[in-house]
Amino acid sequence: MLEALSDFAVWKALGAIIWVNLLLSGDNAVVIALAARSLPARQQTLAVFWGSAAAIIMRVILTVFAVALLQLPWLKLVGGLLLLWIGVKLLVPESDEEDVDASDNLLQAVKTILIADLVMSLDNVIAVAAAAEQGPPATKIPLLIIGLALSIPIVIFGSTLMLHLMERYPIIITLGAALLGWIAGEIMVTDPAAVDWVKANAAWLHDWQVAPGVGAAFVVALGKWIARKKDRERPEAANAAATVEVERPNS
Repeated sequence: MLEALSDFAVWKALGAIIWVNLLLSGDNAVVIALAARSLPARQQTLAVFWGSAAAIIMRVILTVFAVALLQLPWLKLVGGLLLLWIGVKLLVPESDEEDVDASDNLLQAVKTILIADLVMSLDNVIAVAAAAEQGPPATKIPLLIIGLALSIPIVIFGSTLMLHLMERYPIIITLGAALLGWIAGEIMVTDPAAVDWVKANAAWLHDWQVAPGVGAAFVVALGKWIARKKDRERPEAANAAATVEVERPNS
């Protein structure tokens, strides 16, 4: 492992794991805050700590399994497609707020955090597992554990700051979505079911970084297009609702 520290691919994978985890953990941080908001101040701190710790341990276990599964034929292709969808979804504004009940009981709050994080963590698990694919094979699991461990304090204490930065500098979200598209393109052409064909007939997809570039461009273009479409539809829906309200006869 010490020898691997001089390998650029190791640092590239570690950076991708940390960045992707931070980028996709904003919603999880909001869920944690919502679940603990009715507790006394001291118990809020405990709920955030134990809920986050349990959720992160669960995520490490799930992601280790995901890394192992990505070695099977066709699953990198499926994972890549899911990653493209996650990247697009990142660029499309949410229409509804997260619905998480507050709890006045510490154990119940931790349970709520854990269940909500489990439901919401599919995108994190797939994306972080795919990011680990950027590193040398022998370093994937150690990099995964180190990357998630380094992300823990930042996720717990810095997710609110990250959310504010994303709101103030939307380019962060765009770059993050592009990174997910880049990783998706890269892992899809290395799937065991496709890698031999790619090497024999289209090595340029991998060697010239064409597949990652196309993946990044696809995510940003499609995500921005859907976001613009939703922005146009929102005023139209509001105007239609206002028209119905005006035309409604007085009782």
